[in-house]
Order: sequence, then C-alpha cells, then structure tokens
Amino acid sequence: MIIQRDFYLERLGRLKGNGLVKIITGVRRCGKSFLLFNLFREKLLLEGVDDKHIVFVQLDDDDAENLRTPKALSAWVKSRLPEDGLPTYVLIDEIQMCKPPEEEIQKKSAVTFYDVLNSLMKKANVDVYVTGSNSEMLSRDIATNFRDRGVEIRVWPLSFSEVYAANGMEKAEAWDRYLTWGGLPLAVTAADDFERSRYLGSLFERIYLKDIIERYSLRKDESVLMSLLNVLSSSVGSLTNPQKIANTLRSECSIDICADTINAYLGYFADSFLFNVAKRWDVKGRKYLSAPSKYYAVDLGLRNASLNFRQPEKGHLMENAIYNELMMRGYNVDVGIVETYSKNKNSLTVRNKTEIDFVVNLGMRKLYIQSAYAIPDEKKRAQEIYSLKHTEDFFRKVVIENGFAQPYMDEDGILYVGVIPFLLDRSILSSIM
Repeated sequence: MIIQRDFYLERLGRLKGNGLVKIITGVRRCGKSFLLFNLFREKLLLEGVDDKHIVFVQLDDDDAENLRTPKALSAWVKSRLPEDGLPTYVLIDEIQMCKPPEEEIQKKSAVTFYDVLNSLMKKANVDVYVTGSNSEMLSRDIATNFRDRGVEIRVWPLSFSEVYAANGMEKAEAWDRYLTWGGLPLAVTAADDFERSRYLGSLFERIYLKDIIERYSLRKDESVLMSLLNVLSSSVGSLTNPQKIANTLRSECSIDICADTINAYLGYFADSFLFNVAKRWDVKGRKYLSAPSKYYAVDLGLRNASLNFRQPEKGHLMENAIYNELMMRGYNVDVGIVETYSKNKNSLTVRNKTEIDFVVNLGMRKLYIQSAYAIPDEKKRAQEIYSLKHTEDFFRKVVIENGFAQPYMDEDGILYVGVIPFLLDRSILSSIM
C-alpha cells in the first residue's frame, strides 16, 4: 500500500531551489525515507527531471558503507554532478551515519557531514535534501550547525486524513481505529491488530529508548525512562510539571529522583520527537507562565502501546489528535489560561483561572479552540465555553466535538464542528484564521 503524503510533497515543492539544505526530521518510523526516496523522487521524475540529475544515496544500506565518512561522501556526490548547468537534486538518507574517522577527531581536524552539506549548497544548480535520525541530529543541532543555511521539514506520523484516504473504511470506524493505533505507517499497513500491537510495543525498547540512552549515556536509567514514559502517556492533555512527576514516580514506582533530572529527561523525549510540550499562555496578561505545562504524544498508537492499551481515554486522545493536527499544519499551539473573578457564598471576590485547550497562532493571526469529546446538555456546554466567553478580545473561538457535526455558529459567535470534518477539511480552520 502506497500512502501519499501530499502535504509534505507540496511543501518540498515550494522549497525546491531555495538555496538552502532541506533537512527532513521526525520521530523514527514516521516515513521520512519513503517520503524523500519514493514520493519526492517520483515527483521530480514526473516533472521531467532526468534521472542523472537526481543523485541519491541511503547511508544505512550496506552498499553505501564506504561512503560513511564526510570526505568519501563529498567526493562521491561531487563526482556524479552533471556539468550541463541544469538543476541537480542530491538526496541523502540517514546523514548522521556519515562520521569522520577517529584519527581526524583526535587531531581536531575532522570534516563533518555539516561541512559536506554546506559545501554542496554553495554549488550552482545543486539542491540538497537529507533525512536525519533523531538520535544524533536533533532540531537544536540543525539550528546550531546550519543557522540560516538550512530549513527543517518536520514530518509527523500519518494524519487521520491520510489514514482515512488509504484504508477505505467508514469514517467512524477509521476514527475509532486511529484513536487506538495512531498513524505510524507500518502500524497502519500491518496485517492485523495482533501485529500492530506487537510492532508498536516493541518500538520503544528497540528504537526510541535505545536512541535516548545511547545519545545521553543513560544505560543505568532505562527503567526510570520507561516509568517516566508511562507517566507522560497516562497524563496526555493534563497539566503537569517535573516536581509533580517526581512525586508520582516516588509514590507509585518507588523511584527516588529529583525534579531537575526529570526536567532533563522530559527534554530528551521532546528532542527525540516522542512528546511535544504546550506551554501556558496568559490570555489577558499576554505572557507565558511557568510550569505546569501539557505534554502530547507524537503518535496515539505509541502512547497506547506504552500503557499496554489499558487506558483508552478517548477525550484525552481526541485532544492529542487535534493538537498533533494543528502542529502538523504549521501552527504554533499553546494552552490558554483565562483569569476571571466571581463572588463566593460570602460575597467575597474570588479569582479563578480557567483553561482554553489551544491558543492557535499563525503569524499575527490567532484563534481559540476547545476540545470537547461530549456535550450532553446545556450545563456541559456552558462549562466548555466559559473561558472562551471571558477572553475579552475578538479573536475567533471554536469548539471541536466528537463526531460528524458540520460547522455551525451559536449566538455568541462560537463555531462548533465535529472532529472528523475538522480533521478531513483544512479549509474549516483556514477560512476563519
């Protein structure tokens, strides 16, 4: 089964020939290599690019073992660049496997793969694209080593719309399965649920934790990392902070660990794209607040597998899916805090802090989104929109409910829409931003 990734192909097309190295990143097994070497290469060929003007190498292939040093890779690529003045596209997979020899490192004269890519970028009519493993090439590494010479394309696991388009199921069934199995391509295309469960469950131990342990030399802390992973998975969509997590590990797992260490480990999970953090934004005060924050899993199937599929909390899973969709579309997403005042039974003024699930930003544009899995009555509706009605500004407000409801607006100007139409039709959001 070939699953198209039109969103990323369109972006790669827009970035083509911009003079920067295109660095494709994302959690392992999300489809980066397939995107570059199958879908994008096929797109170039269909656009009329001659095959000799596409130079590609997959460094994790045994046949490419002799190219895993920067000098060797540079010489090999440059020897294959045509001299006819036409654009040539250089595609390199798993670039982090290109490492200088130990003797060069010891002499402090090592040429790195960053040097190779920056050198290729300076050549006329050469357009460079690479994928990188999150174990050795993180976002902060890219920012440091490329600065303004590279652009990062973050690839996410398959979105609901991509999965729905590929599996041919009814929307309700596809949505229910997406909440359980998520969007990692090999999980979506697995033969049956047994294979999906085995595949997702093995990824953490075989790949993700191994990456983190090797990068940060944490071999003695594997059990702590797994326990922390379980705590984060259990609390997606809930406010938390390092001290609270440390207390939970101490009381429930008998693990004595300080908040500073937890904070460092949370950073490792974020750097490896396993979780994303949403900070709190004071809507009226117009400032970021310190912890607590919310953490969202990059993939619902991975989140569920880490808990052995024991906590199918669909409200939180839907909120996680909405967050991932917003991030994939390129928005900046925060958690909104709205301060209000009321009178208690003693007629004393009480300050309250209520939450807006998502403050969504794109440049100067902004809107607020509340995720509501079920709104059975008017009392629940009033609770869901209370914070939206007290922002004291005129930005658009949206409530996303579970189900198929088509967009409609209430008397307060708040837009309601079912999560399935929202995830399948990007114009619903873009039309009101």
